[in-house]
Amino acid sequence: MRKKSLISILIVYAAAALLLPILPAKSSASGRHLSVLSFVSAALGPEAVSAKTRDDDSEYPVRDQENIQKSFPMPATGQKSLEIDNVWGSIEVSADSSDKVELTVQRTTRAESKEKLEKAKKEVTLDISQQEGALKLYVNGPFRCQCDDCRHSRDEEGYVVKMDFTVKVPRDIDLKVKTVNGGRVVVRGTNGSFLVRNVNGDIEMDNVSGSGTARTVNGPVKVSFRQNPHENSEFKTINGNVDLHFAHDLSADFRFKTFNGGIYSDFPVTALPVHAIQQERRGGKMVYRADRFTSARVNAGGPEIQIENLNGDIRILENHE
Repeated sequence: MRKKSLISILIVYAAAALLLPILPAKSSASGRHLSVLSFVSAALGPEAVSAKTRDDDSEYPVRDQENIQKSFPMPATGQKSLEIDNVWGSIEVSADSSDKVELTVQRTTRAESKEKLEKAKKEVTLDISQQEGALKLYVNGPFRCQCDDCRHSRDEEGYVVKMDFTVKVPRDIDLKVKTVNGGRVVVRGTNGSFLVRNVNGDIEMDNVSGSGTARTVNGPVKVSFRQNPHENSEFKTINGNVDLHFAHDLSADFRFKTFNGGIYSDFPVTALPVHAIQQERRGGKMVYRADRFTSARVNAGGPEIQIENLNGDIRILENHE
């Protein structure tokens, strides 16, 4: 799925709703509805618009399940990183004191027929690459749209493949993990930097240290820090609460933005000045941009922590564990 800002996603769905009455009708009302879905699919990618239909077992009566288990040694010193690029399924990463990555993937395939099932086994693969301390796990298949107009639909394939990842990693590892549909993303006990993404599901990070980004579209974001971030970090969702639990010695500068929700803090905060309106000239006209964030400082300030959602509360909590 192509990278889209949260605002872009909202604009796409709003535009689709406006276009529904005016898009050219096909042979039936359902045809016109499909043209709107095609519009959304072209903008966001096919993975993000097919979640509902994929949960219907009656549509895919043939089922197969496979467990994939692998182990990858990691260097004792130097940088270590893990990237998981999933589309359909959950991701759970937990850290321990080992010097290797232990991977378990539960692959569940549902198909219209045995022929479609065999087709799925050939077309959908888990591609693995490792260069020294950098390990990448990539779920590949026809749903990875490579064309310019991105009109490919997974409904044409007659099957769905779900991969649920359970991974044990060394504590000092940098993470880049993402999925789209059919599961949550959970990270426990890591110390490195992180980039965690979901679309239709929640994000939970527990007992972590490090800095980075965690964002989803439909679901809450919950992060509990063992040690507070030392670098700028960002946490976002559209539909869901953002709950961040920090260690008692928190010192940071926060930027908040929510539309339908409140902002709560266990820590005393000091309001910071609103950022000045920015202006730039475009085509002979002046364009003004207002910063809609609320800024606040905890203790002496420090790294900038940006938190944003549309529907939900933002809570800054003290971690008492």
